[in-house]
Amino acid sequence: MTGATLDAAKLNEIVTEVLAKQPVLDLHTHVYSPNFGTPVGNRSGKVDPKGLMLWGIDELVTYHYLIAEVYRIVPATVLPYEQFWKMSKTKQADHIWKHLFIENTPLSEACRGVLTAMQKLGFDPADRSLDQIRKHMAQQDPSAYIDRVMEIANVSKIIMTNPVFDDNERNRWLSDSDVGTDPRFNAVLRIDPLLRDYPAAAKQMNDWGYTVRQEIDEHSIQEARRFLNEWIIRMKAIYLAVSLPPEFHYPADPELPVSRDGQTMIEQVVLPVCAEHGLPFAMMIGSRLQVNPALHEAGDMLGVSDVGSVVNLCRRFPQNKFLVTMLARENQHELCVAARKFGNLMIFGCWWFLNNPSLIDEITRMRLELLGTSFIPQHSDARILDQLIYKWDHSRRVIGKVLADMYRDLMATGWKLSRADIERDARVFLRDNFVEFLAR
Repeated sequence: MTGATLDAAKLNEIVTEVLAKQPVLDLHTHVYSPNFGTPVGNRSGKVDPKGLMLWGIDELVTYHYLIAEVYRIVPATVLPYEQFWKMSKTKQADHIWKHLFIENTPLSEACRGVLTAMQKLGFDPADRSLDQIRKHMAQQDPSAYIDRVMEIANVSKIIMTNPVFDDNERNRWLSDSDVGTDPRFNAVLRIDPLLRDYPAAAKQMNDWGYTVRQEIDEHSIQEARRFLNEWIIRMKAIYLAVSLPPEFHYPADPELPVSRDGQTMIEQVVLPVCAEHGLPFAMMIGSRLQVNPALHEAGDMLGVSDVGSVVNLCRRFPQNKFLVTMLARENQHELCVAARKFGNLMIFGCWWFLNNPSLIDEITRMRLELLGTSFIPQHSDARILDQLIYKWDHSRRVIGKVLADMYRDLMATGWKLSRADIERDARVFLRDNFVEFLAR
């Protein structure tokens, strides 16, 4: 502990300032570099309809959270889903803007986030029009715009999510040697089908030249390992990741072939390869996909998951490192207690439907009370570049309020706290815990 003792009355102001100044390493996003192409019209003139780098006001307003929300106001009986999906991106944005922002008060976190991003970019949301910001975006160079957004959000590194079983993504890595070279980004190898639908994954790997059989045998295991090894090297992946349903269990139900195959892939392919490369295995557990398929990505939901399965993996594979986040609020306490028992388990973030201020506050307080600073409080999960601005602005504010309250309680015991202590904690939360977990 160094430096002058702080005045408890000024804690909120000091903590807010310190967190705002600390650059964040955003460990889980769906944001891409320009090398992956962008479907957004811009100054460079290079528009790729299937491009993966999403940015700009129309992408921001048509984020799938807002699509789901607008259907609360204008139901499918008025605007059929298929009709909405046939609309241009601009018309979709105009529809959402009209019904969620103009004709209704934009109180939801997703709506407020759009307004925060607009404000931080220098636009007045009170104008009630998207025209000016659209004109501005059309004049931007995508790469320069990334720099601007990262500066506003104070993000030092963006960690992508790179699903290798997606043809659009995979073909870009194979056809362009520069696709993964942007120093502002790191790649993560995402492997969902390998664990969630092994027969389909095996067929794809066979088509790509890996002799993986439908019935898992030793040769298939070696070929699947070769597949992961080659893609880890190609991507320079810093961890492997999978999104799992609430029904995920380890050990698996032996009567369910998909679950049994997934367990074999975890035990004999994924975890040995991760251990060989010293990479964490990230499990994001609790997503129930397409409960309303007509809403596309907006149609996903959540469910309560089995924390005991995480415990079983951490105990059985002590040589492996596990990054874990869970989607259901009901799982957070048990997961937090589990992290007290296993040094190879790092819990991270308030994922997806938990990324709301009231829940971030509750979950961060609980984690601090049980784990001290030995967890990663947040990631953005941003899908659109501009979301980095509001997600980190909002999260920093909530985390700051929680920290200030806990520092105040700590000082009430007679403990002396300095600004240097707060700066260290901010660095640990927003960077060092992740970096050091990778390096173990």
